[in-house]
Amino acid sequence: MAATNGGPLQAILERAHRVPDLAHFPGVDEITARLDALTEKHPDLVTRRRIGTSRLGDPITMYSIGTGPDEGLVYAGVHPNEPIGFWTAIHLAEDLCADEKLRTGCRWHIIGCIDPDGTRLNEGWFDGPFNRVHYTANFYRPAPAEQVEWSFPFQYKDAYFDQVMPETFALMRVIDEIRPTVAVSLHNTELGGVYYYVTKELGGFIDELHAIAASFELPLDLGEPETPVARALGPAVYEMISSKATYDYAEALGLPTPNESGSSSAAYAERHGTVSLVAELPYWTHPAADDQSPTDSSYQQVLAAAADELESNLRVLDEVFQEARPYLSDDSQLVRGIASFLPYLLRRPDRERRRAAEIDPARRATVAEVFGLRDVNRSFRLRYGGMLVRALDGEIARGSAAAALHPPARRLREIYGEWQEEAASLDEELRTVPIKDLVGVQYAATLALLDAVRREAG
Repeated sequence: MAATNGGPLQAILERAHRVPDLAHFPGVDEITARLDALTEKHPDLVTRRRIGTSRLGDPITMYSIGTGPDEGLVYAGVHPNEPIGFWTAIHLAEDLCADEKLRTGCRWHIIGCIDPDGTRLNEGWFDGPFNRVHYTANFYRPAPAEQVEWSFPFQYKDAYFDQVMPETFALMRVIDEIRPTVAVSLHNTELGGVYYYVTKELGGFIDELHAIAASFELPLDLGEPETPVARALGPAVYEMISSKATYDYAEALGLPTPNESGSSSAAYAERHGTVSLVAELPYWTHPAADDQSPTDSSYQQVLAAAADELESNLRVLDEVFQEARPYLSDDSQLVRGIASFLPYLLRRPDRERRRAAEIDPARRATVAEVFGLRDVNRSFRLRYGGMLVRALDGEIARGSAAAALHPPARRLREIYGEWQEEAASLDEELRTVPIKDLVGVQYAATLALLDAVRREAG
């Protein structure tokens, strides 16, 4: 464990380092079974309440533990391909039941899985092997309008979104009811380093977030942020992304303004003065993730070249999808996801080229930036190529696919196989982070947020 200055953060880190070894990620049924078992074991401590129902019929349950005056809200599965938070939610609940001191002063409300339908479509990789080829071949991410995190009501300039899903509505009701002091939306990234989003600058909190990552010997992600609208509060710590900022950025570049989805859970909770946190943790790290050494390459050229490569990859996927689209089931979550993501992603290369044109040509790209930009492209083609392969193969496996579906399916398998081979060749450069360390960082950041908000309030 990295050295700290003692005090509350030291106690939080000691607690976080007690997360046990974990060999898999829990699926929907295991999450429910573990939290239900805890409720049955501690009926005097845990209050269980059904707060909603998924579109496909799974109950959504919240577990409340502890005593106020503060209210903490933790919810996992807002992006169902990001399962680190499932363990974080479970571990927080277990720790609260085991430690009277922890559950005094704050009543924690824990939603173990807010999107059961999407989570079940990711369970194929939850037991490993934990490499990128297996992960992306079994990957599913909902269309933007079907992501719980980004389907809150939104009205701004010409943008309007009110297609709130039952899962999102359940979370809205909870936020309005408990008016949380702090809220932690449990996310994770894929490859690189640790980074964070927070809705409010809190004294000393950025240094604490850095110390938490260092305590688990995980690098900060000091390369390209996941979106150019992210405003840095410090190294690898950003102000929470907002739909308004994304709209204004696109408008300023003369690009189509986004209207495919809504606002975030953090933006919705701000009406109650809630301070929200997202801790993004990677499954894999790479030595380049925090390498700030300058390269010989112009950042402008690297950014423009990455945009060209991304566009080439996306065009291939779009050609296959358009050829196959008439023969694919409209009620498939995979098909809906592809149909939504491809047009959305195809706008990104033009945005990046316009951004590159405004950058000083003399600025050198860092090692972290070069690696990050190229790996974003690799991630996109593996993720959404994998979803499209699953959609086509699933239609064929039903036994009633049109003959015209087989040629694009064969073409896609060949192309996707080449992308998988390239990804597999990088495996020896990657370090797979132990799951317990990922959970430990997320858990420590959650407790540190509450402590920082309390300090700020005096």
